[in-house]
Amino acid sequence: MYPAGNIFIPVSHGRLEAIVKEPHDKAITGTALVLHPLPTGGGTMHNKVVYRAASALNDAGLITLRINFRGVGQSSGEFDEGKGELDDARSALEYLEREYPDKPLTVCGFSFGARVGMELGVPDRRVNYLISVGTPIDKYDFTFLQNCRKSLLFVHGEHDEFGDVQKLRTIVKELETKTDVHLEVIPGAGHFFEGRLDQLKEAISSWMIAKLKEHSEAAQNNKN
Repeated sequence: MYPAGNIFIPVSHGRLEAIVKEPHDKAITGTALVLHPLPTGGGTMHNKVVYRAASALNDAGLITLRINFRGVGQSSGEFDEGKGELDDARSALEYLEREYPDKPLTVCGFSFGARVGMELGVPDRRVNYLISVGTPIDKYDFTFLQNCRKSLLFVHGEHDEFGDVQKLRTIVKELETKTDVHLEVIPGAGHFFEGRLDQLKEAISSWMIAKLKEHSEAAQNNKN
C-alpha cells in the first residue's frame, strides 16, 4: 500500500513521485517546495538534509511538497542536466498553487536542488521566499542571483566541499544592497551537515517563522 501523503503529479513526460506533508497541530501559514540534490549522485527526496529542511518548514506551519526529479524513484523520464528538472520543479510549484491557493510560497533546495530552486524562484512572481542549503557555488553558475529581489536564506556548512564559504559571503554581501538576504554558516559542518542536522533545521525554522510573522503583520497593516 502506498504510504499516506505520497502522490503522483502528472507532467509532460509522465509523472513525478512526491510527498505532501501538512504541519502537525499548527495553522497553515504557507506552502513550500523542497528539492533534492543531484540525481546522478544518488539524490532523492528522502535525502536526510531534504527531509530535515522539510521538517523545519512543517514546524514553521508550512505544507511541504517534496518531489523526486525525473528518473528518480517512481518518477518517469531520465536525468536532463538541470533543464528538465527545472520544468519538474515548475510543475510541482503549479501543483502547490492549484491545491493551496493564496498561501505564501517558499522554494527550498539542497545542493543541485538549490541551483534548480533558485533559478525557478528568482524570476517567478508567485514565489515569496527562497532557501538555499549547501549552495554548490564551485560547481554551477549563480550570476543570475544578482536579479534576486526575494527574501533569501542561505544555510551553509563551514567546511562545505562544493561551495567555498568565502565565495558565498561575497555573493551575500553583493545581494545585501538589493534584497533581504541572510547567511547562516553552521560551524564544523560539511556539505551534508553530518552531525549538524539539528542546527540546520533550527536555522531554517527560525528564519521562516520570522519571515511569515513579518508577512502576516504587513497584511494586517494593509487592511487597517
